[in-house]
Amino acid sequence: MDAVKDELARDYHSALVDEVRANDYRHEAGRMTIHLAREFGFCYGVDRAVDYAYQARKRFQGQRVYLTGEIIHNPHVNEKLRSSGIRFLSDPGEPTPPLGPGDVVIIPAFGVTVTELARLQGLGCTLVDTTCGSVLNVWKNVLRYARDGYTSVIHGKVRHAETQATASQAL
Repeated sequence: MDAVKDELARDYHSALVDEVRANDYRHEAGRMTIHLAREFGFCYGVDRAVDYAYQARKRFQGQRVYLTGEIIHNPHVNEKLRSSGIRFLSDPGEPTPPLGPGDVVIIPAFGVTVTELARLQGLGCTLVDTTCGSVLNVWKNVLRYARDGYTSVIHGKVRHAETQATASQAL
């Protein structure tokens, strides 16, 4: 984590936000007052996922590093990762060379389906799993409910990575 701490701070730290927080989450400019939410920024799971992606790029220099899809729902973060050389397997038109033992694949904060995880493991890729702990907890419960004969109802978009990954836990 120390290896990428400065880079993360440079990309995601804001002196203005620090100033607003220090001023009781208020910023006044002329007749305008801006109130900043006290709960502002990335949650722990997102912080961890982004940190792991930066670490993976640094640790596996000289190797192809891929993300299965967006690491989080934030275009700025995803573009920063692309500009660092991380390729997204989900990008339209992205030529997907055969993945193998020399490749690194980052699993996003939403996770991947059970089938996709097994496929990646079978290819021998180095996996960097950034799946959020809260997502993993939901999966654990879905799996437990399925084993007990219950059906989980997942409220989400059917094509969303997290919805698909969660549903795959019960199958």
